Amino acid sequence: MRKSSIFAMMAILLASVTSCEKDNYDAPDSSIFGSFIDEETGQLVEQDIYNGTVIEYVEEGYSTTETMVVKNDGTYRNNLMFSANYTMTPVRGNFEPLEPRQVRVSGATQVDFLVKPYLRLEDVEIFRNGDIIRASFKLTQTGFDKVKTVGLFVFPEPTVGYQMNTVKVEMAVGERFKHPQQFNINLNIPANSANLKTGKSYFFRVGAIVDVPEAKFNYAPAIRITI
Repeated sequence: MRKSSIFAMMAILLASVTSCEKDNYDAPDSSIFGSFIDEETGQLVEQDIYNGTVIEYVEEGYSTTETMVVKNDGTYRNNLMFSANYTMTPVRGNFEPLEPRQVRVSGATQVDFLVKPYLRLEDVEIFRNGDIIRASFKLTQTGFDKVKTVGLFVFPEPTVGYQMNTVKVEMAVGERFKHPQQFNINLNIPANSANLKTGKSYFFRVGAIVDVPEAKFNYAPAIRITI
């Protein structure tokens, strides 16, 4: 057997042995969690869980940008973090943009973000009255952009919103409001019987969006109602 063949076989054998060895990388040893909080009211700033706010983060010494999804109730958690320094930037939010933030993650680390939502939806009431689901709420602007749309969204799960719904009723607005504005939205149950089944519970959530590019809906908490 030629020497070159022997050397090739030895290289293959060495590679196979090396591939069976365990790596020496440490497992993630920390977690991070927190909330997006309205700086004025102290309430959670609710989101769309799909195509909504995410937190971009980069570990110190690395260039790869990773993301964490913010839950629909305005909270987030990542239990697979390494103890390290990070640069964190919330993006695609339904609030005024935030600057990047330097964060040290070690053990269980809480990091909250105080934000100014584009719109506030308060004094919400959603209830059934005969064949109608009635939603009323007070809408307050925090900026100068027109309110584009308000809506009532329905889904079998609490993730209900503009991105996830089986039934929705939207109203075009196209106005600015200097003062809090009252809105009322009605949903006819028989007219939506194909998607709303008698005896089943659904989550109802009101939302509104400003008229700017790539805007996201602001929401009030979802309310569960049995049809």
